[in-house]
Amino acid sequence: MHAVVTGTSRGLGKALVERLRATGYEVTGTSRDHSSGVKLDVSDPGQQARFAAQIKGRPVDLLVCNAGVYIDKAMRLEDYTAEVWGKTLAANVTGVFLTVQAMLPNLRLAKAPRIAILSSQMASQVRAPGGSYAYRASKAAALNIGRNLATDLQPEGIAVGIYHPGWVRTDMGGEEGEISVEESVSGLINEFEVLSLETTGCFHTWDGRIHPY
Repeated sequence: MHAVVTGTSRGLGKALVERLRATGYEVTGTSRDHSSGVKLDVSDPGQQARFAAQIKGRPVDLLVCNAGVYIDKAMRLEDYTAEVWGKTLAANVTGVFLTVQAMLPNLRLAKAPRIAILSSQMASQVRAPGGSYAYRASKAAALNIGRNLATDLQPEGIAVGIYHPGWVRTDMGGEEGEISVEESVSGLINEFEVLSLETTGCFHTWDGRIHPY
């Protein structure tokens, strides 16, 4: 079994690689700064093409779209710029789509391929506590992309799940996070393993609960 995980230089991505390998997967990790695995800026079409060429012909049983940024954490409304929006949407939205697009030939070679998109509870339209506008919008878009990919790819036998990893104690989540990296990763991998064509399009929490859209 072969898994590809984006954004593996730290936090959840790094832990996902370690845990997937421990469960028997061969894992190809990517990071923007080449600090772990293959160098890949998910928002760069040229780098996506080069990465796809590197693993051409190798089945991908599990694709985990984890790479992302959270630039506007605690940012004041007055401080937002077009650059903040551009960088956030490029990584968190365009990057997800380009990654799936680039890996489709590899996914099609697998027997029961699965795509896991890490979104957030901040994508939910039922929660509106204010702030983090760019991040919230980007994660809502990633959820939307995942739901529609599930529809288009189901006839090909490719299942798509979208997940809230929990409020995790990482550099991005902060020390006040509710759960540890280990708890999140353990739960997420359980979710990836049970993802199927019957549950494709799901938006679940790390511990298996259905999250409202």
